[in-house]
Amino acid sequence: MGEHVVEKLRQQLDSLNLQLLELLNKRAELVKELGEVKKKSGVKKFDPERETQMLEKLVQKNQGPFDDQTVRYLFKQIFKASLQLQVDDHKKALLVSRKRQAENTVISFGDLKVGNGSTALIAGPCSVESYEQVYEAAKALKRQGVKLLRGGAFKPRTSPYDFQGLGEEGLKILREVADELDLKVVSEIVTPSDIEKATEYVDVIQIGARNMQNFELLKAAGNVRTPVLLKRGMSATIEEFLFAAEYIVSRGNTQVMLCERGIRTYEKWTRNTLDISAVPILKNESHLPVFVDVTHATGRRDILLPCAKAALAAGADGVMIEVHPNPAVALSDARQQVDIPTFEEFVAELRSSGLFREE
Repeated sequence: MGEHVVEKLRQQLDSLNLQLLELLNKRAELVKELGEVKKKSGVKKFDPERETQMLEKLVQKNQGPFDDQTVRYLFKQIFKASLQLQVDDHKKALLVSRKRQAENTVISFGDLKVGNGSTALIAGPCSVESYEQVYEAAKALKRQGVKLLRGGAFKPRTSPYDFQGLGEEGLKILREVADELDLKVVSEIVTPSDIEKATEYVDVIQIGARNMQNFELLKAAGNVRTPVLLKRGMSATIEEFLFAAEYIVSRGNTQVMLCERGIRTYEKWTRNTLDISAVPILKNESHLPVFVDVTHATGRRDILLPCAKAALAAGADGVMIEVHPNPAVALSDARQQVDIPTFEEFVAELRSSGLFREE
């Protein structure tokens, strides 16, 4: 007799479980619909005031046997899961999301491929100062088999009195040297109106940290089909970084590379704080290639190599470093650029570490 009663009660519980599941899923569908409306209206997903109102209403209607605290806890878990559903749904919608595209984006520069499992180096002077200076640095890259030459022609500086770059003349120098030595040009563009003109000179448009949320510049970079190296803003979250990349990809330019270059913290012993955890997070969340700029992340020559090794060990597709024939007389970032012998030693050490993956 007792076993019969137990079985009957269990069947009732099973039936209620299924009803609860059905109701929870119906609630989830409503939450997703609400999330879409909020997204289009620019309203924040989480509304603490609304959550408090719902909990108070439930507690007022509670007739037991659960006490009010238990009711609050159970429904807070439901609310939390619902909010996560909206977040996950939003992530799936992003074009840069790994959930949207499982395979890695591979960007080709002739026989050099980025994002296919091998490692790439981007190197060159902070600023273009002269043909001779760029050519000297580029020759060192060529000897080391490095194919991506960086150099700043437009320099957004903290002080308006610092060297601002040679502008288009700097781009012409980079292009001339790169063509002579069969290299590819990476250079920063700071104005939306310059993007189309820049494609005549550069193989990769760099968007610097200070312009990561210059949305008109991001849109302009998305309207061309030249690959883009997007640097993380010094105070930007990873989510903001990915949304900045989304601006470019959503306009049709899918050739985007992300670059972690350190974030601003209270630490004074390095120029910035290298967020090494950003590398595996970006690799997990997005299909875009990830670089680490060890020069700007640290601002210290003595720790460039271990930080580069850490970046590659964390899964980075490449490393960026600044090289100058004579850093002591550099017009910008003199203290953080390495000379040519140091650069050659850096590359040799990186290769011997076993972390440098060449095709």
